[in-house]
Amino acid sequence: MKATDATTASTHEQQVLRLARNRTLLRARDLTQHGLPTIVLTRLVQAGKLERVARGLYGLPGAEISEHRSLAEVSARVPRGVVCLLSALRVHEIGTQAPHEVWFAIPSHMVSPRLDQPALRVVRMSDEALAEGVDRLIIDGVDVPVFNAARTVVDCFRFRNKIGLDVALEALRDGWAQRKFTLDDLWRHAARGRMANVMRPYIEAITA
Repeated sequence: MKATDATTASTHEQQVLRLARNRTLLRARDLTQHGLPTIVLTRLVQAGKLERVARGLYGLPGAEISEHRSLAEVSARVPRGVVCLLSALRVHEIGTQAPHEVWFAIPSHMVSPRLDQPALRVVRMSDEALAEGVDRLIIDGVDVPVFNAARTVVDCFRFRNKIGLDVALEALRDGWAQRKFTLDDLWRHAARGRMANVMRPYIEAITA
């Protein structure tokens, strides 16, 4: 390797490591967006300066891992989805659910993602539904879309056949007790999700 080539390679490696420190989880397309060759990832892994966290994801060895690392991994690899239901409840610290899978809403026409890890539970929604009531969090340097607390509670009733009515009721009671949402927000999302009639007796019971 010529001296100039070696200097260029070293500069690229330094730039990639800087990205890894800022983002925690790094994808090949992150390098492409910065005009960096993706082969640098392979060289850094071979040198022990980066580690392959999951397929297509890289990070610094020994980097501190967030409690919600699995959500960041899924969002980085399936950018069109939104964290939902039990995983969203966990993010908002509502209820007692501790899911072993990442609950992830994707477009109804999208092919189910195939991930070796983490385990994924897919829920299909329309593009309009996926755009409603979304919070955007930064987890381990990754932009992670998560349905907000009110929308999540409504979805728990909407998908009560998947998660159980008891979980939906717990989410409603605990979310209201912790003031995770306003009554107006809850009714708005219930109306848009066509859940107002279903939820009305339960909402009236906790707000009486």
